[in-house]
Formats: sequence, C-alpha cells, structure tokens
Amino acid sequence: MSRVGRQPVKILPGVKVNVDGSTVTVKGPKGELKQTFDPGLKIKVENNQVVVETPENKVLDAKHGLTRALINNMMNGVTEGFKRSLEVEGVGYRAELQGKNLVMALGLSHTVTFEPPAGVTFTVDKSQRLFTIEGPDRQVVGELASKIRSARPPEPYKGKGIHYLGEKIRRKAGKAGKVGSGAK
Repeated sequence: MSRVGRQPVKILPGVKVNVDGSTVTVKGPKGELKQTFDPGLKIKVENNQVVVETPENKVLDAKHGLTRALINNMMNGVTEGFKRSLEVEGVGYRAELQGKNLVMALGLSHTVTFEPPAGVTFTVDKSQRLFTIEGPDRQVVGELASKIRSARPPEPYKGKGIHYLGEKIRRKAGKAGKVGSGAK
C-alpha cells in the first residue's frame, strides 16, 4: 500500500466531487475535470474527503499513489489552477497574443502559432519575452508548455530559444580559435 495513496484528499470549499464507478468528476470555480481510473481501485467520498482503497495486488498497488495524486491535482486545478511560465531569449525572438492564440517569432522564415486547448489561456508580458500558460488541468498545461518549448529549445552556446522560467541552461564554451603565428 502506498504512503501517498493512504492519505485522503480533502474536498475544498466550493468543490463538488462525483464518483461514478471508476470515473471521478470534480467541479469548481475554475472549471470541471473528469478522469477515469483503473476499475480495480475503490474510490469513495466520505466525511468530506476522497479516499482511494486498493486490494492486495501488485499492479493496483503501483497505481494507488498515482490515483490519489491525480485526484489531488484535479482538486487544486479547479480551485487555484496551474501555471507554467516560459521565457523567449534571442535577438528578434518575441511572443504576442493574436486573439486567444500565441504567435511567436523564433528566427524562422515564418511565425509559429499555438492554439490553446479548452480551458487554457495565454498571457504575454509587455516585454514580449515572458509568457504564461494557465489552466485547470495540470497535464494539459505541462504538455502544452513542453510542446511550445520544443518549437525552439535553448541552445547551449548563446542560450537562444524558449526555456522555462528559472531553468538553468547548460552552457558550452565556443570554438577556441587559433593562437600563434597568424595568417599564412
């Protein structure tokens, strides 16, 4: 039995949880999330808490803590939401909003456009270098941030590209250059 899975998830004020077999629906001020889990796990709502129970089974024991963590993420997502901030670095690199879409100039011959999935919003700083992805579903926000970063990952020589805010880019030394006799 998982140590994480044993802990109950407290239902926060303003949140409604509905368990229908192995499907859990969580409704809150920031939206509604629905997820289906392994039918072997027993998910119950009791005493204003969500409890995940598992029979003695190796396969289900491995999913016990994961299920509890996913339900907790759903709970936090519909109340506070999740954010991921990214930074664009490089000469001429910038991000801007056109309607709901994020349009980025990344040193390519064309602009790169990202359309937000349902419930996800983009915000761009005035400097056009910093932007934030916000939404109730942690998996969707993280996946979209990863997809945007992969459009122009940071390169190790000058650090140009898109990187997460606070991410340390491993830098490499450039070419050493010739020292000595000069041109022949």
